[in-house]
Amino acid sequence: MEVLIKKNIVAISGSTRKGSTNHLLINAIKELTADIFNMTYFEGLIDLPAFNPDESFEHTPGSVLFFRALLKNADGILICTPEYAHGVPGTLKNAIDWTVSSAEFSGKPTVLITAATEGQYAHSSLLETLKVIEARNIENLQLLIPFAKSKINTAGEITEEKILREIESLMIRFKDTIAVQD
Repeated sequence: MEVLIKKNIVAISGSTRKGSTNHLLINAIKELTADIFNMTYFEGLIDLPAFNPDESFEHTPGSVLFFRALLKNADGILICTPEYAHGVPGTLKNAIDWTVSSAEFSGKPTVLITAATEGQYAHSSLLETLKVIEARNIENLQLLIPFAKSKINTAGEITEEKILREIESLMIRFKDTIAVQD
C-alpha cells in the first residue's frame, strides 16, 4: 500500500480584506485539496515593509525573513489575487519584490489564480513577473476567473461548475508539477 505524503503549500491572497473573494477561494481550494496538500495561508502581506533594495542586502526585516523561509520550505505556492485599478495589488507586488534577490520563487511550482471583476491586466502583469523570477511551470499553472463574485459565494463555495472543474484540473497539474521535482 502506497502512503501518500501531503505536500506543503503556501497560499497567498493578494487581497488584505478578511472576507475577500480571494480569501474565500483559497479556503475552497484548501478543502478541495485536503487529501494531497497541507496548505498554510500566509496572512502577513500587510506586515511586510515597503521593499528597499538596500535593506534587502544590509539587514533584512524579520517579517521578510519569515516570509522568505515559509516560501523556501514549501513544496509549492498558490497565489489568488484580485485586480486593483487594472494592476497587481501593491502589497502582493511588494512581497514578491522582497524575494527577487533571494530567489524563493526560482524553480518553485507556483499557481496563479486571478479572481476579479475582470482581472486580465493584473493577471498578465503578475504572470510576467512570475516568469521573470522563474516560478516553475507558471504558464500551465494559471487561471483567470473574471466576475469572480458571481462564481464564488460568500460561504466560500465555488458555485459555477465550469470554474470548479478548471480549478480541480489546475490543482492536478500543480500536484504533478510538484511530483516531478521530487
